[in-house]
Amino acid sequence: MLEPILPLILFAIVATTTPGIATTLSTASGAQFGFRRSVPLLVGSAAGLATVTGAAAAGLAGLLLAVPSLQLAMKVVGSLYLLWLAIKIGRSGPPNLDVSMARPNSFLGGAGIQWMNPKGWGMGLGAAASFAALASGPVQLALLLGATFGLAAAASLSLWCVAGMVLARLLKTEWQWRALNIVLALVLAASIIPMWRTA
Repeated sequence: MLEPILPLILFAIVATTTPGIATTLSTASGAQFGFRRSVPLLVGSAAGLATVTGAAAAGLAGLLLAVPSLQLAMKVVGSLYLLWLAIKIGRSGPPNLDVSMARPNSFLGGAGIQWMNPKGWGMGLGAAASFAALASGPVQLALLLGATFGLAAAASLSLWCVAGMVLARLLKTEWQWRALNIVLALVLAASIIPMWRTA
């Protein structure tokens, strides 16, 4: 039963584990707030990717391709939001001294990141094209891709969050925290560049 969908599962694991916007935010949140307080971001991001890949498989991505102004608007809003988050992360200090990031990102913030991220739409389209034979129709394909990518994202983002927590234990001084936060902020800001390279 698992054998026919094993390539899809492996594709989803690789696609959701590679560094990007959501993984960087998960790492930063784990370092800053710990796992428990990062759960809304992690769940929101996983649910967001599940709905994006499901919607892409169901055909919504075709609308984005047909209406370039909608795609452009999503890129602009997404880029501005991610730059704002990068600035917040870059300006923050150690968790106990920081007031600029008093709360972790929310469920809706995590989901919104995925909905504005062309990488997620691209993953959904690529998976829909590659694995369409696994389902009898668009609805079944949307459910299969949504569930697979949602679960893979939940697992991989949790690992990135734990990696952030491990980093937090290694950092002893305010300078080390500032350096980590600046690096994470720069990585997050740089992750916007691929958004603009896609047509």
